[in-house]
Amino acid sequence: MSSFTQTFKKFPRLFWISNLIELFERWGWYAFYNGFIALYLTTPKEQGALGFSNVEKGTIMGTASMILYFLPVITGAIADRVGYKKVLIASFLTYVASFFMLSRFDTFGSIFGAFILLAVAGALFKPLISGTVARVTNRETASLGFGIFYMVVNIGGFIGPFVASLLYKHNWNTVFYMSIAAMTVNLIITLFFYREPAVTGSGNSFLRNIGIAFKNIGVTLTDWRFLLFLLIIGIFWTAYNQLYYSFPVFMDSWVNLDRMSVSLGLEPGTITTVTISSLASFFIILFQLIISSITARMRPLNSIMTGIFVLAFGLGMMFANLNPWIIVLGVLIFGIGEMASSPKVQEYLGGIAPPDRKALYMGTAFLPIAIGHLGAGWVSGKPFEVMADKLFLLKKAVAAKGFDIPEISDTFTQTDYFNRAQELFGMDSHQLTRYLWDTYNPSKVWVLFTAIAIAASVLLFLYDRFILKGRDAAGNNSGNRQ
Repeated sequence: MSSFTQTFKKFPRLFWISNLIELFERWGWYAFYNGFIALYLTTPKEQGALGFSNVEKGTIMGTASMILYFLPVITGAIADRVGYKKVLIASFLTYVASFFMLSRFDTFGSIFGAFILLAVAGALFKPLISGTVARVTNRETASLGFGIFYMVVNIGGFIGPFVASLLYKHNWNTVFYMSIAAMTVNLIITLFFYREPAVTGSGNSFLRNIGIAFKNIGVTLTDWRFLLFLLIIGIFWTAYNQLYYSFPVFMDSWVNLDRMSVSLGLEPGTITTVTISSLASFFIILFQLIISSITARMRPLNSIMTGIFVLAFGLGMMFANLNPWIIVLGVLIFGIGEMASSPKVQEYLGGIAPPDRKALYMGTAFLPIAIGHLGAGWVSGKPFEVMADKLFLLKKAVAAKGFDIPEISDTFTQTDYFNRAQELFGMDSHQLTRYLWDTYNPSKVWVLFTAIAIAASVLLFLYDRFILKGRDAAGNNSGNRQ
């Protein structure tokens, strides 16, 4: 304990300021991203949202999120050249402007543009705080320092959407305002308290830094084994990101959470889709250290394969039924799978890299995440719409019955369409939902999402068996490991 306390005291002031900035940034980002934005994009206009299709939602979220994870190769070069503090200020100003525009715009093109600008803000921010933590810690303090950092990430990732779940049912814009407030707080902290960390500059120009970064990526991608691993992990992220892309829409369309609220002695509407989505981060806060202590005894690749398989099982529980308690259990199992797999990807990338190219290989760690977001956007678009979109299936049922209902327009809203369908079917909203569920089985979408995750796990097994041939990243035979 004394050793822990002594290490704790060695962190400089900038370390704690950086973690505070990370807390508010994750708060503002995940309040918006974890469940809320998918609902805001797809909920009908007459309910104060945008009324986009799932295809439009997938296009916006997938493209922008891909850019968010690809651009840090450039934004990192910018920060190294002009300084962390200036780039942080630019990031928070862009964040504030983007969230404000998203709260005001209502057409596909304008929302798409605002979301791209938001992705640029996130890409400006993403490399900086982790980079600051790396620069203000040393070999003695780095392990604890990054442990604290990732705990802060998940605390912000839980608080943001949890508070958002209490706000958005009253007014969608309150979530945007909360995100704006969080980024404004960070702007103030950065202006008055953040100090530029010590930087070991290369002396290269900005354009040369970018050129070197892209050249380094090209060098690592000539290693076909490494490229294959990145592509497989991209498949994993495609399945994982359904937590943000499809799960909120599925829950809001099909699952009645009021019964859960009442059973807990709460008012109907207290527990929302965003509340359930926020539990993923909450479970990580509770159990990450326990899971990490278990997976520490495993080969990174074995932990990744096992974690993805567990995550696939959780995905199935999240989409295969209408029972909110089973869905929450699914989110927990999903989170356990994430805890076992995601941190180990970084460890494995560091291990597979040749000793003289570790920095080059680690610099490509964002690529599978970018690929995964692009894939997740597509899968949550047309495939999800055909299999599990409530409006799509209702139109299919109306056509099958031969009923005549006007097309949705500015004068005949989506809500009008559902109300008219209830009259023609002679059912209330809950009965109609159950009829569509029993007739078209939208829960079958779990097969698609689970299959994607299992495919990643199986491909990793085959990769280990036939490409690595049972050897670990360092080339040592691992057949006798437990």
